[in-house]
Amino acid sequence: MSRLIVISNRVSAPSGGGAQGGLAVALSSALRESSGLWFGWSGEETDVFTGQINFQRNQGVATATIDLEAQDVDEYYNGFANRTLWPLFHYRIDLAEYERGFAGGYERVNARFAETVAPLIERDDLVWVNDYHLIPLGRELRARKCKNRIGFFLHIPWPPTRLLLSLPSHRQLVESMFAYDVIGFQTEDSLDAFRDYARSQFGAEIDEGGVMTYDGHSVRLIADPIGIDTKDFRDSATSETARVRFKRMRDSADGRTMMIGVDRLDYSKGLQERFLGYERFLSANAEQHGHVFLLQIAPPSRGEVQSYQEIRATLDSLSGRINGEFSNVEWVPIRYVNKGYPRGELAGMYRAARVALVTPLRDGMNLVAKEYVAAQDEDDPGVLILSRFAGAAEQLTDALLVNPHSPEEVSDAIATALAMPLAERKARWRKLMDNIEQEDVFWWRRRFTDMLEAVTR
Repeated sequence: MSRLIVISNRVSAPSGGGAQGGLAVALSSALRESSGLWFGWSGEETDVFTGQINFQRNQGVATATIDLEAQDVDEYYNGFANRTLWPLFHYRIDLAEYERGFAGGYERVNARFAETVAPLIERDDLVWVNDYHLIPLGRELRARKCKNRIGFFLHIPWPPTRLLLSLPSHRQLVESMFAYDVIGFQTEDSLDAFRDYARSQFGAEIDEGGVMTYDGHSVRLIADPIGIDTKDFRDSATSETARVRFKRMRDSADGRTMMIGVDRLDYSKGLQERFLGYERFLSANAEQHGHVFLLQIAPPSRGEVQSYQEIRATLDSLSGRINGEFSNVEWVPIRYVNKGYPRGELAGMYRAARVALVTPLRDGMNLVAKEYVAAQDEDDPGVLILSRFAGAAEQLTDALLVNPHSPEEVSDAIATALAMPLAERKARWRKLMDNIEQEDVFWWRRRFTDMLEAVTR
């Protein structure tokens, strides 16, 4: 394949300590195969932006990172990316903040990325831009005479037109995307929403092959759901670390049935609604008191953003209320933990849980759902309860699909999962596992890069 240039907000190159996530594994593999380069922000700040690049090579993967000014981080990252686009794209326009300074910082940093990376791009390279932080980057590269094939993949949902119109710069943002040759979305739903906007607002045309044209620029649109490194996660679930954690969880459960939720502390994950659904289950099923508990792992994120501080306070209060109402001296219904765990330990926890609750209000994909399935014992698998509004629901149709906004549906699904016979659990798990094995993270990566490499400019 041609040399691959991956560009993302942050770089997750291999290092000597700890395991990489599935996305980083897939991209690192492609970068090694093509002698490519991964470019992004270092995560560090500098007093004055100079464009100085820090080049490194770790385990065969070349990386190039830059430092940003504090104002850049505040306006581009904390501001437009995470206080404007993130809530808007997750259908929370009530939380979206529209400030000119945020939008200006977003444009400025994308221009700085382009100015810095453009000299590193060679004639035949494939350029792959990732996620909502860098939507205008293709346009900025084109402005600097970059004629390469450039693709963009959005890892979060694309919102419906009626919501996107609330963004003051919505037209400018979407027009910039026609600088790309290929745009990938997690789901058909997001792809359809993008097409609807471009048709209704621009009069863009689309042919039978999925190529959309506007103002003389054509871009191929694809739905390309990301997967996990299934084999590696299966191996993690039977590792010594996982076995130790599995035993410790079973010992601490003391014969009780464990359910699990693992989510970044974010309002899009539906944690408040999950707790309310579980509360409804406890109210309706007194016979289950003392026999079941929910382990909710929710490491904090973006603590400097007010809305994230508020969701943490809400969950602290709600979990305390539920435990105060239903617990006794020998049992608490919710174990609520605000810290993260290494992948091997999580795999052991997944394997120990009879039920997983993956109930986001809106999610681009949600790989926890796939990790839970991959971690299960095929002779005694657990049950996945999955939100209809997670991208994974388009693939994992044999999960128990629920509306996370409905406490009754969540409660009923918990009751169904706990009572599900072994034969049905095994049959559902096998179908879920077939999808996760066939459409893993390497399938996702190859499908996108093959599509990009086939483009003729």
